[in-house]
Amino acid sequence: MKWLKHLQTINHHKRLVMQLCFKLGLYKQGLLHDLSKYSPTEFLVGAKYFQGTRSPNDAEREEKGYSSAWLHHKGRNKHHLEYWIDYGLEGEHKMVGMKMPTKYVVEMFCDRVAASKNYRGKDYTDADAYNYYMESKSHYIIHPETAALLEQLLTVLKDSGEEAALHYIKTQILNNS
Repeated sequence: MKWLKHLQTINHHKRLVMQLCFKLGLYKQGLLHDLSKYSPTEFLVGAKYFQGTRSPNDAEREEKGYSSAWLHHKGRNKHHLEYWIDYGLEGEHKMVGMKMPTKYVVEMFCDRVAASKNYRGKDYTDADAYNYYMESKSHYIIHPETAALLEQLLTVLKDSGEEAALHYIKTQILNNS
């Protein structure tokens, strides 16, 4: 029955992201968010490694040394910063983060909030997505402007709450992009 629990987790996450995206007027992104998770490449792995408290990709990575589901997922979903890693134009042939379009940074924000709610459950706080980002950001390959915008959105969430963050995104970010 792990497959059913995994499906419920995916559906719950997708609903949370959709609700946030819809509040921001990002209807297409809300509807299309993470559809690749229903593909056999991602779903079967997720069902096999499902635990309920963290991403099944982590468990697959621990067993195999990589996550086939994550490699598939990040290459198909523009709201992941990893989608935007490419070779830089200047200097040595080095991988760099490309600047993400604002609408995908906002979807990434929604995704991080929804993931925090999904995995933290009743223990969720508006600081969770910010704290997770801060713990992980040292190893990200991300464009500085993308990082600054994401951190700004997560800080507003942490300091002022979800409704204030959504209002800020609607009035200050999406209206100016």
